[in-house]
Amino acid sequence: MPFSEVFRLHARLRARKVAIRQGERSIDFLSLDRAVNGTAFALGDKGVKRGDIVGVALKDSPEHLIALLALARIGAIILPMDWRWSLDEQRAVAERYTAQLVLMEALPANPPSNWLAVTPGMFVETERIYTDAEVTDESPFLLSLSSGTTGMPKGPCVTHRQFESRFMPYWLNLTMNANDRFVLATPLYHGGGRGFTLAMIFAGATVSLFPPPYEPEALVAHVAAVDGTAIFLVPTILRRLLDNQYEGLAFPSMRKLISSGSALYREERMAVRERLTPNLYEIYSSTEGGAVSITSPEDMLIAPESVGRPGFRVDVEIVDEDHRPLPVGEVGRLRYRSPASPKGYFVGDSNEAFRDGWFYPGDLAMIDTAGFVYLKGRVKDMIIRGGMNIYPGDIEKVLLECSGVSDAAVIGTPSREFGEELTAFVVSASGVTKASLVAQCKAKLAPYKVPRLILFIDKLPRNSSGKIVKADLERIAANA
Repeated sequence: MPFSEVFRLHARLRARKVAIRQGERSIDFLSLDRAVNGTAFALGDKGVKRGDIVGVALKDSPEHLIALLALARIGAIILPMDWRWSLDEQRAVAERYTAQLVLMEALPANPPSNWLAVTPGMFVETERIYTDAEVTDESPFLLSLSSGTTGMPKGPCVTHRQFESRFMPYWLNLTMNANDRFVLATPLYHGGGRGFTLAMIFAGATVSLFPPPYEPEALVAHVAAVDGTAIFLVPTILRRLLDNQYEGLAFPSMRKLISSGSALYREERMAVRERLTPNLYEIYSSTEGGAVSITSPEDMLIAPESVGRPGFRVDVEIVDEDHRPLPVGEVGRLRYRSPASPKGYFVGDSNEAFRDGWFYPGDLAMIDTAGFVYLKGRVKDMIIRGGMNIYPGDIEKVLLECSGVSDAAVIGTPSREFGEELTAFVVSASGVTKASLVAQCKAKLAPYKVPRLILFIDKLPRNSSGKIVKADLERIAANA
């Protein structure tokens, strides 16, 4: 069954149950399904058809979710795009993936001809049923943007069935279900925000949209107001919540508080369980293949340094550089496969990451005799800041465009608030200032990609092949 078809069942069997809530606005499952039909027809009138790639650069609203479901019903391929990206970033991704259409909140000056500003009229409900028998559960569904060595995100394409399979660990390992009231508190562009939200309404649960920016106390008040039972938060937000004081638990109604994107420190896990909710779960996952392993509250006591055990139907192996499985307890490259895993990137070289049905996320790890997975380092250079994947090449390119800059490199350095913080190393003429570099980055990049520390250096350390030795930069940053 194609992904959006389950909403026809919800419209009939739980018609008046609230599916999506935002502020004073609520949409029941019958209205949701009718709005999906109406939007599918409206997009069809704009020329969208089965197999088209459509960029979605919309804010975190019910219309964003309706657009995703409508595209699924048409059989189009969703290209997630962050509405906070600069125009240059949006244009580059749209062009790389040859998007036939890009949905935006408002058009900039002199937009490309295939960019479309959405209007309320596009989301009008209709009782007309949009259907296409050629759309099946094997049809392509979504380009799950991930990292690339050149800085441009790669996009493995998942099918309707693979995307639905990503929900199974949520339902079975986390026991999330139709009775939950899920609070969206991360952007819908974020893989976790989008994935958990769609999983919940797919299951017939109610989703309450409360996207950032917000103050920690406002989030606590919102969860209490809607009696939220499940929420996904990146460690950055959890640390901000822990900066506040509460009478009792901050989230007394919470059955599942899921953290992912980067690891929490052991003392932070304990603080979350003592002050926010005891029902903390951590997920180690990748954009390409979904959940790898899950740490339950009990696991945090048994194996506090691990990232938990593999999720439902997730097969994990540790292999050497020749792809041969290693014995229990040995460190090597982690690879995994599951029904949720795609076969390769839609754009870009898949040879390094996909092999013989396995996906290699670029992490070093070991597995103990009890099946717990322990991460030992990253092969990738990708930086994860506050749960957001950031590609150093994007920032380095902007820095190198600055007058007077002859060389630049960006690394992730440890940050208790964000997991990793952005540190830039710049080789430049004497007239270049930190303020001018920051201004250039702010003009060309999303706010979370602007380096927080800029260090001027005489030359970048390079090996004999000319590759930057980032370990040397890490040592310099540690002493800065």
